[in-house]
Amino acid sequence: MLQKLPLQKWVQEPRWLLAFACVVVAGILVFAMNMLISEINPGNWWGLGYGIVAGLLMLGDVLYAAKRRLPRLALGSSKVWVQFHIYGGTLFGMFVLMHSGFRLPVGLMNWLLWGLSLWVTLSGLFGVFLQRWIPKTLSSGLSIEAVYERIPDLVTQIRERSNKLVGDSTETLRDFYQRNVASVLVGPSRKAIYFVDVTGGIQTQMRRFEYVRSILNQQEKEKLDALETMYRTKLELDAHYTLQRPLRWWLYTHVPLSFVLVLLVILHIYVVVMY
Repeated sequence: MLQKLPLQKWVQEPRWLLAFACVVVAGILVFAMNMLISEINPGNWWGLGYGIVAGLLMLGDVLYAAKRRLPRLALGSSKVWVQFHIYGGTLFGMFVLMHSGFRLPVGLMNWLLWGLSLWVTLSGLFGVFLQRWIPKTLSSGLSIEAVYERIPDLVTQIRERSNKLVGDSTETLRDFYQRNVASVLVGPSRKAIYFVDVTGGIQTQMRRFEYVRSILNQQEKEKLDALETMYRTKLELDAHYTLQRPLRWWLYTHVPLSFVLVLLVILHIYVVVMY
């Protein structure tokens, strides 16, 4: 039944989602019973228990990072580790809150641990959304694929080819190029419209080519067709440039802070054990 839900397009492994939901419900029930028995704080057995579970979940995420960077390590299927990273990382955030008894922390170190734990958890969930939504959106509305880092070079190539194409054309075609195309080919452009409409109204912009086509001879029409193709490609590259950028910024904010969090957790465990 779970596989037939509309949510399936966002969930690669429904069984993992079901297991995750069961763990969340079980954790909430256990925490509720603990509250009836005794106060929960990071220093008593209840709080330490939740902290240990959070630590083990973080260890799993560290192993996932090792698996990604050293794919030959015999650590099991990459697909399984990806699912564990998503759901285990979310559970880590929940058990950190349970470890603190859902209270605000005291002290700079505890604030850093608490804040980074929530940030890494929430930014991780946001990253999952981006990685599901952006590729699907780009593939559904565009005819090309592009690597983000190569887009500026690709735009430069299109501009150079376009300039060469119209260099020996009639004044009519050169004038059309300067008025309607040249400014668009200056460089990659990011526009908010692509978040709403991945095509950015490309079909509407293509209409300007139809007008000038009617007054060109056959040879110039062939050049216009080539110019139109390059213009469309540039607009689609702009869509990639706009939508792929959030993924890059997400990596810059999620991954480095995750490593900082791991180091702080190790330091936190050392202090608790030694003192």
